[in-house]
Amino acid sequence: MLNGMLQIMDNPHHIEILNGKSVYFASDNHLGAPTLEASRPREKKFVAWLDEVKQDAAAIFLLGDLFDFWFEYKTVIPKGFTRVLGKLAEISDSGIPIYYFVGNHDLWMNGYFEEELNIPVFHKPQEFTFNTTTFFIGHGDGLGPGDKGYKRMKKVFKSPFFNWLFRWGHPDIGMRIAQYFSVKNKLISGDDDAKFLGEENEWLVQYSKKKLEEKHRDHFVFGHRHLPLEIDLSETSKYTNLGDWIQYFTYGVFDGETMSLETYK
Repeated sequence: MLNGMLQIMDNPHHIEILNGKSVYFASDNHLGAPTLEASRPREKKFVAWLDEVKQDAAAIFLLGDLFDFWFEYKTVIPKGFTRVLGKLAEISDSGIPIYYFVGNHDLWMNGYFEEELNIPVFHKPQEFTFNTTTFFIGHGDGLGPGDKGYKRMKKVFKSPFFNWLFRWGHPDIGMRIAQYFSVKNKLISGDDDAKFLGEENEWLVQYSKKKLEEKHRDHFVFGHRHLPLEIDLSETSKYTNLGDWIQYFTYGVFDGETMSLETYK
């Protein structure tokens, strides 16, 4: 049992939620965009939310793109984000588990969260069970039939040669270039399709339906789309997109029985 709040069974992806506790989900803060100074009010707002949900959190899931750009060198990490990193460390140290799923803006995580914050980091979607309810969870980039431009770009971003080449540059230069493209490039930012496309054209919905044919899950939860969405995939399965912390300030809550989208005000 962690801090008397939950019980983790032999399977670390199976969490028993005790009465009065909830699991929280958030995604797509993009801290640092368009600048560190401009995103600081949003960072403070997110830290205030973390302060509130820690009161009854059984676990917290962050589904990627917490930062607009994040790259870990051997001994260097990006400047800034002191408030949110400190709050995550505090919550993790208190015994509340936090799980992080990398997004397309922070996919170059390589041990810092695990070593310094005791936060496990996932690079692919994972299945979790809360009590007896099954969840399929991920950031959502590059999944399903769409997102073709980004899929090609991701192959470059993830290539060992690209990472080796980027590490050889001075961090000040590398970070400046990466931040410019992170904000400006629509293939990365996703701004071009930040509108509801219709259920039949929402590629994460189609991906979830395909996964549902292979195995039943009660809930599919993703970020990446920057749109708060709740769509029934079947009578017993639901797709949720968490929205973002730029325009909507939405987050997911599972209280052991019901999954819902809420807005932080």
